[in-house]
Amino acid sequence: MDNIQTLPNIAGADIVSEQYLPILIFLAVAIGLSCVIMIIPFLLRKLRPDAAKNSPYECGFEGEGRVRNEFDVQFYLVAILFIIFDLEVAFLFPWAVSLGKIGVFGFWSMMSFLTLLTVGFIYEWKRGALEWK
Repeated sequence: MDNIQTLPNIAGADIVSEQYLPILIFLAVAIGLSCVIMIIPFLLRKLRPDAAKNSPYECGFEGEGRVRNEFDVQFYLVAILFIIFDLEVAFLFPWAVSLGKIGVFGFWSMMSFLTLLTVGFIYEWKRGALEWK
């Protein structure tokens, strides 16, 4: 009979609920306040557009030309290359710190990773991805 575990009593459950009560109150207030803040503008809005509301406000002049300009793919390619080499550096620091522990396998794994990145960089360079036109 000594090995039988008893279920916790109701008083113990009350202690746990008292510990979580402030968190539940905080969550209820946060959710309620955010809902109220999101609903108030819809209740108070005035839908009376006029010429002054619809006029350009940033520079004072009417817009000229197309609003949506196409960007050159060159910008995206350079951004992707930056992210790739930024990740390379992020992997090199922990590798350099733990090189003594990971041994020869870790060394050659990183060398294959760096070789793959170098081949990709040379490919992009030969394709002219880094040349500005």
